[in-house]
Amino acid sequence: MVARPTLDADRQLAARCASGDRAAQRELFAQARRPMHAVMYRILGSNHEVEDLLQDAFVSVFRSLHGYRGESALTTWCCTIATRTTWAYLERRRPPTTRLELVDDPADDAPSATRIIAARAALKQLYAILDKLEPAQRISFTLAVVDGRSLAEVSELTGASLVAVKTRVWRARREVERRAAREPALLEFVTSLAPGDEP
Repeated sequence: MVARPTLDADRQLAARCASGDRAAQRELFAQARRPMHAVMYRILGSNHEVEDLLQDAFVSVFRSLHGYRGESALTTWCCTIATRTTWAYLERRRPPTTRLELVDDPADDAPSATRIIAARAALKQLYAILDKLEPAQRISFTLAVVDGRSLAEVSELTGASLVAVKTRVWRARREVERRAAREPALLEFVTSLAPGDEP
């Protein structure tokens, strides 16, 4: 639960942004950019599309600020718009191509190069499967299972009921596991992900 003083500050920041205050707009951009990028990146699995979509999402944020009521944190509200922007993109795009570089460069104490290569291959295969899911299932699954968000948070970000989110995650997981069954390394990777069933 977000504390009221924080929500009050968010309402004030939103009002200043909506009135054309450039400093406030820069503050909101700095505050929301990283969380919005993270949401979009997890859903899409590629920075190739995220950067352009992030700009689209910020245009929507700044156009919609007059409607922000402060019922949730301003950053969460911005992430909801980022989710909807990504959803709209998934619904209108042409048949997808496989792409992904989700694994960060290894740290000194990181696993062996072989494990990193296997993880990258598994992620690439996972996103190829996710490309075949309907956007509602893909978004719910990636936010809950890949990104590890609670189902309640996914519900808030997608504007869907908790029951709908649970159903989408369950159906997506079932389909991902079905498609991954022929690839032992991918199935192991998928089953190691967050359960995605906690409210």
